[in-house]
Amino acid sequence: MSGHSKWAQIKRQKGVADIKRGQAFTKISNAITIAVKQGGGATDPGQNFRLRLAIEKARGLNMPRENIERAIQRASGKQAGEIEEVVYEGFAPFGVSVIIEAATDNKQRTASEIKNVFDKAGGTLAQPGAVSYQFQPTGKIMLKKESHTLDDVFLSAAESGAEDVGEMGDAFVVYTKASDLTKVSEALSAKEFSVIQTELSKRPISPVVIGEAEKLAKIRSFIAKLEEMDDVQKVYSNLGI
Repeated sequence: MSGHSKWAQIKRQKGVADIKRGQAFTKISNAITIAVKQGGGATDPGQNFRLRLAIEKARGLNMPRENIERAIQRASGKQAGEIEEVVYEGFAPFGVSVIIEAATDNKQRTASEIKNVFDKAGGTLAQPGAVSYQFQPTGKIMLKKESHTLDDVFLSAAESGAEDVGEMGDAFVVYTKASDLTKVSEALSAKEFSVIQTELSKRPISPVVIGEAEKLAKIRSFIAKLEEMDDVQKVYSNLGI
């Protein structure tokens, strides 16, 4: 019986992992569709910067090449018209500002589901422009720490044209102007830093620091629930770390 129980547990864990993997692939496929639409229909990543970033992210998630190619083909076909990018703004519990980027084929459904998450957590879904002024567009490069120090990264990043450097767990984070993202990423790679991921992001101008563990846990749980939604691509907040 113990062997059967262990096998059942493994099957459940594999099932959960497969669901998460499938959800991640669906999200990145929608990101590819949006990138092609925003790039005027360009399906060449060399001519479409956003598409290039989406493909790099797909590869980072070990998405099979045929899946990537199928997503690009779909993006250039009639089905692409069904997927739209929608941005929502609001306030998480305790006044933390959030911006949600979603890709959906049904804006009414997505808006209703997001509002439900806000309502249950005690947050407030706001009108466009309510919090976006609190963020600035930025390029974000994640680097493996390896044997590098923060000073190493700071000097190399500054020489490459970056604006700021920070730490996040086992990685360094390099911030750039959105227009300089590729240039700085390539310069750091040439200096033998291991680039984990590059992306366009939104950085809070004045982060809000929440000191109480219980409040912090509630905010993080709220953000995690949004990120788990099928239609949600990215969630940005001004929560300070």
